[in-house]
Parts: sequence; structure tokens; C-alpha cells
Amino acid sequence: MQQVKSGDTVKVHYHGKLNDGSTFDSSEGREPLEFIVGSGQVIKGFDDAVLLMVPGDKKTVNIAVENAYGERNDEMMMEYPRSEFPADMIPEIGMELHMSDNQGNVFPVVIAEIADDMVILDANHPLAGEDLVFEIELISIV
Repeated sequence: MQQVKSGDTVKVHYHGKLNDGSTFDSSEGREPLEFIVGSGQVIKGFDDAVLLMVPGDKKTVNIAVENAYGERNDEMMMEYPRSEFPADMIPEIGMELHMSDNQGNVFPVVIAEIADDMVILDANHPLAGEDLVFEIELISIV
């Protein structure tokens, strides 16, 4: 059978967990995830994990933080004036918002802290700083 190599388009089912066993994502009940291996469409550790698999293979891989979403970065924490929020919006810790940069790119942030006149926003990926565990099943090489 053909083994996965860089540049192949593959379809996989997966179950992503944290080290404590809690699930953060799964393809269960959905179509398989389709991506081009080595293209950067998925995290490096996931990309590397499917290499050399053949259709029907299943494996469990531990992906260290540096091959996942990286370490948390304090520079991704930003202060935002509370007065800039819409008058009818009540900021709450854990609330997810979407901001845009000067180039019009939209990115998610989470309210991490609320002070009298400032709100601290966290733009780190929610899985930054986490080692991940994936159960992967290669469905096909397209």
C-alpha cells in the first residue's frame, strides 16, 4: 500500500486530548479532516504523525508544545481601554471577542482580566503552552 509522503492530500479522523485526558477537538460525527501534508495547514506534530501511515492505520501520538501551538507568549497579552467597548456590552472574564489589526486580519482574543478602566485581552491560541495527544486514523490518501 501507498505510504503518506509530504505533498499528499490525506483524509483522517482524529480525537485530540490534553494530557489530563479531556477532549479539545474530535472529528467524530463529521467528515474526515482533509489536508495537504507538509503545507502548514495543521500543526507540525500532526503533519509529522501522518507521514508513512497507510490507509486504515491508527496511531496515538504525543505532540510536545513546540510542535503544537507553542509556548504562551506574554507579548500576546494586551490592555484595551474599557471605554472602547460598546456601551451595551458588559465585559466578562473568559468572553471571546474578535479583533482586527491594521491590515484587516481578524483574530480571536479572550478577556483575561478586568480592571476599572482597562480590560486585559489574551491573543494566545487557546492551546498554547499545552502538550497534546492525538488519536489519528488515516482514512485515505486522495
